[in-house]
Formats: sequence, structure tokens, C-alpha cells
Amino acid sequence: MSADTANRTTVRLDVAAGLAEVVFDNPAGKAVVLTSDVMRRLDGILSEIEGLARAGDVRAVVFRSAKDGMFVAGVNVDEIADVTDRDEARDKARQGQQLFRRVDHLPVPSVAAIDGTCLGGGTELALACTWRIASDRRETKIGLPEVRLGIIPGFGGTTRLPRLIGLPAALDLILTGRTLDARRAQRVGLIDERVHPSILLRRARELAREAAAGQRPDRSLPLTQRLMAGPARKLVLRKARAGVMKETRGAYPAPLRALRVIDEGLGRSVDRQLALEADAVAELVPTGVSKNLIHVFHLMEDAKKAAPSADPQPVERVGVLGAGVMGGGIAQLLAYNSVGVRLKDIQEQALGLGLRHARELFDKAVKSRRMQRREADQAMNRISPTLEYSGFGSLDLVIEAVVERMDVKKSVLREVEGRVDAECVLTSNTSSLSITEMAAALERPERFAGMHFFNPVHRMPLVEVVRGERTSDETVATVFRLARDLGKTPIIVRDGPGFLVNRLLAPYLNEAGWLLSEGASIEQVDRVMVEFGMPMGPFRLLDEVGLDVARHAAETMHASFGERFRPSPPLAALARLDRLGRKGDSGFYVYEDGREKGVDGSIYAALGSDVPTERRKMNDETIRTRLLYPMVNEAARVLEDGIVRNAGDVDLGLITGTGFPPFRGGLLRWADTIGLHNIAQRLGHWKSQHGPRFAPAPSLKDRNSFY
Repeated sequence: MSADTANRTTVRLDVAAGLAEVVFDNPAGKAVVLTSDVMRRLDGILSEIEGLARAGDVRAVVFRSAKDGMFVAGVNVDEIADVTDRDEARDKARQGQQLFRRVDHLPVPSVAAIDGTCLGGGTELALACTWRIASDRRETKIGLPEVRLGIIPGFGGTTRLPRLIGLPAALDLILTGRTLDARRAQRVGLIDERVHPSILLRRARELAREAAAGQRPDRSLPLTQRLMAGPARKLVLRKARAGVMKETRGAYPAPLRALRVIDEGLGRSVDRQLALEADAVAELVPTGVSKNLIHVFHLMEDAKKAAPSADPQPVERVGVLGAGVMGGGIAQLLAYNSVGVRLKDIQEQALGLGLRHARELFDKAVKSRRMQRREADQAMNRISPTLEYSGFGSLDLVIEAVVERMDVKKSVLREVEGRVDAECVLTSNTSSLSITEMAAALERPERFAGMHFFNPVHRMPLVEVVRGERTSDETVATVFRLARDLGKTPIIVRDGPGFLVNRLLAPYLNEAGWLLSEGASIEQVDRVMVEFGMPMGPFRLLDEVGLDVARHAAETMHASFGERFRPSPPLAALARLDRLGRKGDSGFYVYEDGREKGVDGSIYAALGSDVPTERRKMNDETIRTRLLYPMVNEAARVLEDGIVRNAGDVDLGLITGTGFPPFRGGLLRWADTIGLHNIAQRLGHWKSQHGPRFAPAPSLKDRNSFY
């Protein structure tokens, strides 16, 4: 899918020796997108092919792209965003279905030659072809990501995919929007062959001619397994619905609607299910959830273009300093993405811990079938542990991930700078310490930046690329490119206490403590925020972060910003407790073998006299607004300080760094729906009751919206 409004995708027909080739291209851009104009042109091309086939001049068709690494990236997202009427949405879905139905009904066999990105409408076009062949290049990704835009595959994907690969495998793709590489796509039956990119077109033409001669590749999946009739189908669908509800709590209507289409349509004719599919698209496209998710998609696309214009250095070998869980996670991520890693620590025991953590992550990847055992072993071998600096002279980049103390980090960075090449980029994984201050200890501060990963590294998409006062554009571009190559979402932030995400989390977590001191229960506060859409409530999040880490961060923010960040009594009281949160099996919750077992009721008394032992029921809306409005307020200050470019960076940072619910479009898009005047007014009222932590930011009172 693409939001590139300058897209100039073209489609042409080439015919030679009885073989027609439908060729997509975009000479001026990277993406090949199914715009309305392209679809109209494709309609005319299909008419030409039908006429040539009837005359005997065409015996087979190949659909391909002229661009390396790109088949078809889907439909133009801007066109979906513009649709607000149900009837218009249904008409557009029916038009796409009818076009691909013509592909399905061509009088000659057709082959989709997939090289690289094949998503959404591109996959639906391939599904309408007789056969599918794909290149085994790393960039080949095939899938139906429509649910991530709040809709369902509406050009036949919801109808055809279960019929082709079976219900369980189809549900896994349709309900999650995940993609498959060529190997996994072949395994589930989504493609018929995979070949090296250099021979893809030749083999696609051979396959088309073989199909024209009546030779057909074997498809071993039985019809009964593909359709799963009766009770078996109902059981699979029931389990899938339970999984969707557990994952989304019903906040995302698209996967539930897809299940209904599949349940009601399988066993009926293709045309009947296509009608159900179009009706579902009509319901979903105009919804606020879809518009918010499209907004998030645009934020993701915009973030990809945020790097400075300087040329990034190539990064093939990386050093990681500090082999704890964080260092081991970073090393595993690098190795997983084919980067050689030199993992260093000063203690052999710590190295063992980091390597063990990396191995556990690779084992999970094998268990979930994202890797084969051979691939995991090869990747693990890319991590080379060391207690010395041997091998550091050939590194392209170093990531420091040692203890969060300024004096230690300065010492380590100064030391490693003397062991690497002058062109090597140094980075720190600090979550809040000043990059500019660290750079003062270096001889080459322009080659130093922050590279803040979020825990757990293999799951959290965000990387904050922190620019110090003397960081060069080339350094920022290099770190940005590496983060992208690792599959992460990088956001460039200016150096400042807490950077972006932790600065905004600080008032949220601190206010949870103030609510606790006023008698709110841990259960109610966390429940309210989970119901809002957060992956967990603030007290569970504090346990996950680590109460010692949270306390240190709170003290740092208080020292930097003064009274509005004064730690709440419960957070201040944590200093005298030995509770560490989940990692210590004791925090606001009780844990056994890493599993949360419920709120630890003894914590109220343990926090001291500032926290009442008796809990009282508070208004849910009061809890929700007391937690979220201070975040909005601090976000306004972040923008005033120029920490990030715009409101979109704030929203994307919180979505990818904290799990802020994407269906709400981001914190500041949500704030716009509430009304900034209303938020400023409420903050002013609370300031008169509770003090300066609620003082409205100047820009919050002056602006009408963030967007």
C-alpha cells in the first residue's frame, strides 16, 4: 500500500510469441500502486487480452512489474482516506472485484511473477491469477495488511485466500495483516514456486507456456482442507474470534467483520461471498477507526523520509558494549538482520547472560516458524563475545548499553573511541541521559548520537535517534538507516531530558501515583487505561519498566523540570522498599515464575502514611483524564522546545514506544477530538486544586489543534 500522492504508476501490455505480459511500472518513484487510473487502464488491457485470446494470438498471460523488488504495493491509501460514504465504498470495492474477476475468468491461464513487495490489492491480483511464482529475495513480502487500515481485503482477498490455502492459514494472514516471505508463502500454498530473482521472469514465462499446454503444478492441499466444512470450520472460526477479542478487546472492527464474511461466505459461490465482502468494506471504510489507522499509516510513511539528506555510512559490523538483557537483545536483533556483532562486557558472567538471552530469542523465532533452525544457528554465530576490545578496529558502529550512569558511560565511550577507526559512529542506548554531555568526553563528538531502543528490543518498534548539539547530519543519517534496516521505526529527537517518550510517560506514571495517594485502587486505575486501549495500565507498566529504573527517571525529570515533575508520594516512597517490579517478582503486582498473579494488597501499607490503606471508587473519566491530559500538556511543551518536528512525531513515538492505541490515531489526534480549549480549561481547574503540575502549557492555550 502507498500514500505517495505523486505516484505515477503505469501499466502496459506487451505481446510476443503468443504470450501477453501485463507490466506495471513507476519510472519516477519506488512504489507501484493501483490507483483508479491504473485500474481503468488495466480494464482496457484485459479487454485487449480477451480479444487476442479469442483470436488465438494469446495463449497465456504473465502479470509482472518492471521494477526490481516491487510487484504491486496495493491500492492508493489516499483514495481510501477520501471515501466517507458507504455507497461509494461499496461501489469501489465492487469495481475492483469485477476487474479481478475478469482476471480469474480469462480464457487463457495467467501467472503472477512476484518480485519484492506484494501487498493488499497486489496480492488480490495475484490470487486471481491461475498460478503464482515469486523470487526468493529478502525483500519479497506477500500479504493482506488491510486490517491495519481498519478495513478488510475487499477486491476478493477475503474470498479467495481461504479457498486457496485453507482456513487456518488464511485467517492468520487476514486477521493480523502480517506478511510472508517467499519460502513461507510457498509452504502454505500461497505461491506455487520460488526462484532466484535472476531467473524469475524466464521461469514465469516457462510456467505460463506449460500451463497453456495443459501442464499444471501440483497443489496438494485437498479441497476439504481448504474449505473446512461444518463443525470443523465453526470451531476454527470460534477460536479465531476469541483470539481477536483477546488481542484487540473488540476495539478494531475489521478482523471481526472479516470473520463474519468468511463464516457466511465459505460454502457459497464466489460471487455471493464477494458481495458480502463489498458490504463489509462499505461498513468499515467510513469509520473513525479506519480514518485513524490511515492517519497512523501516513505518519509511518512520513517518518521514513525524515532522515537528513547526508549520505549514511554502510554498516556491516557493530559492537555492543554491555551484555545484559538489553545488550543481548540488541545483539540478537542485529544478528537476526545479518549484521556481524562484537558483544563486549567486562564480566564473563554478563556475557553468558547476554548470549543466553539472544539464544532464547532465536529459539522462539524457530518455535514460531519465523526461522528455520539452521538459519537461527547461523545468525547466532554472527554474535562474537569478548572481554577485550579485539576486533573493534574494524567496526562501523558501536552501541553502548552499559549501566545508566553518566560517569560510567563517559568513561566507557572515551575508552572505546580510542579503539575504533576514526570513521566509526558511536551511539548510546541511554533512555534519558544527555547525549550532549556524553559527547563532551569525546574527541569526535560529531560522530556520536543516541540510539535508544525500547524494551523488549525484539518487540518494540521504536528507536529514538537522539541528536546532540554537535552530532553531524551524516551520523544521524547512518543511525537512522541502521534502525530502518533492523525493521524499526526511527524518530529523530533533539537532546533533552527524557527525550520524547520518557518525557511524556513521566507525568502519566507520576499522576498514577498521585491518584493512588488520593485513595484510587491499583486495579481501577489500570483497568480504566486498558479499557481506553493501552496494552497495560500505568502500575503494570511501572512493574515492567522496573521500580528502581522508574524512580531514577522520576528523580532525573524532577531535577530537570522542577516542581511540575515532583515525584508523587508513592513513587518517592519506593526508594525505601526493596521491590523491583516484575524482574524482582514483587512490585505493585505479585509475580510467580514471571507470571503476574494479581495486585499485591500489601503495597498500600508498605508505601507509608501518605497512601491511605482504604481504597475508594473514583470516577473512571476522572482517572482517564487525570492521566492523559498531563501527557497532552507535556507534548505541547515538547513541541515548544523543538524536541521533535511536529505532532505526528509525538503520536508515532507514543504508538510505537508505549503502545498508545493506534485506533485512536495517537495522543494528539485524540486530543484534537476532545478540544484543546477543553483540555486547557480542565488543566487550569486542576491547577487551582492540586498545584503547578497541571499548569497549562502556553501553546496549549493559544492553538486550536495540533493538526
